[in-house]
Order: sequence, then C-alpha cells, then structure tokens
Amino acid sequence: MATSSPSSCLPIQNHQSCYRKPNFSPSSITKPKISRFTKKINGIRPIKLSSSLECSFNDCGKKLKVMGEAESGGIEASSVVKDELFVSFFRESWPYFLAHRNSTFVLLISAEIVDSPHLDPILMDISLLHGLGIKFVLVPGTHVQIDKILSERGREPKYDGRYRITDSDSLKAAMDAAGRIRIMIEAKLSPGPSLSGVRRHGDYSRLYDGVSVASGNFLAAKRRGVVDGIDYVSTGEVKKIDVSRIRERLDQDCIVLLSNLGYSSSGEVLNCNTYEVATACAMALRAEKLICIIDGPILDECGRLIRFLTLQDADMLIRKRAKQSETAANYVKAVDQEDFSGLGYITSNGKVPSQKEESFTKSYTPIFQNGVGFDNGNGLWSSEQGFAIGGQERLSRLNGYLSELAAAAFVCRVGVQRVHLLDGTVGGVLLKELFQRDGVGTMVASDLYEGTRMAKVTDISGIKRLLQPLEESGTLIRRTEKELLEALDSFIVVEREGQIIACAALLPFFEEKSGEVAAIAVSPDCRGQGQGDKLLGMKTLRYSYFCLVRAVKEHIFY
Repeated sequence: MATSSPSSCLPIQNHQSCYRKPNFSPSSITKPKISRFTKKINGIRPIKLSSSLECSFNDCGKKLKVMGEAESGGIEASSVVKDELFVSFFRESWPYFLAHRNSTFVLLISAEIVDSPHLDPILMDISLLHGLGIKFVLVPGTHVQIDKILSERGREPKYDGRYRITDSDSLKAAMDAAGRIRIMIEAKLSPGPSLSGVRRHGDYSRLYDGVSVASGNFLAAKRRGVVDGIDYVSTGEVKKIDVSRIRERLDQDCIVLLSNLGYSSSGEVLNCNTYEVATACAMALRAEKLICIIDGPILDECGRLIRFLTLQDADMLIRKRAKQSETAANYVKAVDQEDFSGLGYITSNGKVPSQKEESFTKSYTPIFQNGVGFDNGNGLWSSEQGFAIGGQERLSRLNGYLSELAAAAFVCRVGVQRVHLLDGTVGGVLLKELFQRDGVGTMVASDLYEGTRMAKVTDISGIKRLLQPLEESGTLIRRTEKELLEALDSFIVVEREGQIIACAALLPFFEEKSGEVAAIAVSPDCRGQGQGDKLLGMKTLRYSYFCLVRAVKEHIFY
C-alpha cells in the first residue's frame, strides 16, 4: 500500500468516477526472443517456438506444423508473458502467504455490499484465502436489509445517534434479515473451487468439500436502555464476546459467522450495532487485522485515494472533525480517558509483540474499569465494548467515511495492528490488498508500515537497484558499491514493508554553507506519491541541523 498525504477533508460522496484502479505490474519482466525460447507443455516434450513450429508427441507420433510467423508468434509471445506474470506474482506474494498463514482476520462486510452483486466474488475470495490458512470471523451488516423489510411491512426505520431504536417490529425485521443473510452466506461458501482441470479418481473424486461455517450465541449483550430520555427498547450493546468458543471453531478449520444479534442473560434477543460487534470481536480475539469492506473508496479533498494513514495521522484527521461529527466526538471521548497504560497480550497466532509494539500498546491501550457497557454514564469504557457507528450521520454520508475511519483508529489503539478499509466494488479487492505491497484500499496502522530513516549497510543492494536504471539512462552518474558504502552516512531511504522504495543523499559543504542533493531516486511504481518531496524535506531539515551543530561547535570550541 502506498502513502498518500493525509488530508483534513474526506469525501462527501462516493467518487466512483474519479477512482482509478491500479494495474498490477510485476517488476522486471523480460519478454524472451521467440525464435530462441523453448517451452514445455505438461512436461511431455519441448515445443520450439519459431516461424515453422513443429512438435511431436510420445504416443501418437503425429507432427503438427503451424505456418505464419506473425500469428503463431504473437499467440505464443502472449502466453509467455502470461506465464511470466503468473510466476512473478507468486514470487512477490510469497512473503505475504507466510505472514498471513494462521492469522485471524475479523472481516466486516457492510450492508450495502451484502445487498449487492459484489458479495459473491468477495465470498469466493474469502473461501480461497481460508484455504491458504487464514482464519476468518465474518460480521455482515444488516441495516439495509432491515430497512427494506420494515418498508415492505409499512413501517419506518427509527434512528437516534449511532443506534437504531429497535421496537418490536424492528426486532422482527432484524431477526429475519440476520437469518436470511446467514443462510445466504452459508450457501455461497458451500461450493468448493472449480477443479475441472484436475484429474480425480475414486475416493478423491472431490478434492475439496467446501468451507465449514460456524455460527452460534457467541455474543452476549445487554439492553442499551434509556439514554437522554430516548428508550432504545430492544437495542443492545456488546457485553462479552465468547472468545474461547470462537477460537475453538477457528481451530477446527471453520469460518465463524457472527451476526449483530446478541443474547442477554435473561434470554432476550437484542439488536446490536454491526460495527460495535466487529470492533469488539477484533479486540477480544486480538486479531491481526480488522478488514472493513465498504461501498466506496476513501478519498482526500482532491479526489485521490488515501492509501495509508499512521494511527497518529488518522487520530489528527478525526479530531479536526470532532465539532462537526458526532462519531468523531465520540471517538475523542473514548480515547481521551485519563488513565492510559498497557495490557500485555499475545496475538491470535501465538506471536509475542515486539518491544516496539509492546511499548506502543502501553502508550495507547486504556485501562477499562468495568464490563457492563460502552458509556455507562460515569465516563468509563468497557473492555468488551467495540466502537459503534451508524445512524443518520453514516447513512447521509455528510462526513464521507469518517465514521469507518474513526472505528479503524479506535481498534488500532487497543491492540489491532492494522485496519483495512476496502472498496468492495473493486474486483478481487481482498486479494489485491493482502498480497500486493501497495494494495488498493486505505490502511490505518499502529505498527511501522512505511518510514524514512538513515541508510544502513544492508540497504546497499536496495539503493543500487533504484539507482541502476537512472545510471544506465545517463540521468545519474554511476556509483560502485564501494562508493555507495563510503557515502552511506549521507543517504536517507524510505522503507515500505521492508523494501527500499526511495533514496537520496545529502553532501554538505560547511565552508560554503551549502549542500548538494545527490542520487535521488524513487521506485517507478511509487512515483507521483510525494516520496521525492518527502526526501527533499528530510534532507533540508538534516542540512539545517548539520549547520546548527557546526555553528554551535565553532562557537564553543574556537
């Protein structure tokens, strides 16, 4: 995922027209010469690609001759490039296969996507990712379906703030919607992948039995009750997530389906807020990721996709809107409690957070002092409670996707390292986001995803890889690895997901009170994102620092 400068303005509308989907472009793909390239088909015998193409097969002994160099060569060249893309994809994605295996992702599918034709391919990709070893908890949205059912029955939906006022008619509609959605998702996850090209025999005639989906009374809730004179009737708030039973189902290779219906200690059914359920679940499970599939991209004020926000940037963006947005104000209230300290934890796949991550958690994780409610009137926040968004503010989109961004920042503060906000109308959005470095959505991260730092010896190969094309074109002078090593203290690099994507050197001349910026380069697939400006800004600050230190030394010692 690439970095875009955070903006204080989020879109008011879904700017689908100005959202351009990035094209996948693996690096360094070289098209071989057709006349010299030999290709194997199913390991039988090589076919030599040339103007007169002949191939012989082991059994039939027949010869096939294809005349017409332009036509056959073009087809085979296309096949070669396709194969190279396929191989390149696996090589570039392999680190992500390893990183995601055995991880737990809580995936919220917004009601707008659930009610659209985009749901089918998303569920297909979830099934695929489940087969790769990712553990999923799915939380589907229901408010669109509930409102439709109420409309069909001649009733009006009622909201106050972020919550629905769930009267008896609304509760029946919520139960109907949750049941229909659960059955639909179970049905769509049941078929296995198409294996028509795989030879199957006997007991192995069906290599894949589909996905097992588990659901149940995993969500304990309590009545929201009367707040500020408003009786929310059967609207519930999350009281507890049954973590042990959810993990038990996940360990049994099931996808867990968690609805927005909670159950009280007295046996009541309560209608809870979907985002509250998803965020509470992600925090309780200590999930590696919370993924929210929404119905549009998150854009800045210029209509550009915001690809990445640090937790600090997201926090600042939300706080600027606190006076205009109830959701933003609730976020500020939630995170600005007086007592902040750490709660140690182990992530869902058994990993212990690094010292840096543990330090961050200690700085940002609030001590929750009771377990009965999100806001119980005395300013305390429950550890089991998530962050609710919704109501008229979200439905009207007056503040764009600020509500979703606030929920993302909230869970990042309490242990979930990364939250992804993805446009579900983009085909294959889950695969593109999870297995490409730059992704196609918006990510809020509490850990280090991208940063600018001084170069190290281990960065030499990455710097050389950036400089080489510019050296070959004559834009930059050639530098040997020895020369780079000698000047390494002058280099600053931008690192993203462990890869060097930009570099620049500053050569200061103290006597002349000037400096030279040299060897500035940005990876081709990261250009146009402000990386060069970022490096120049860092270099300017560093030069100013050098000059200040020099002046101080001269003043003291000479």
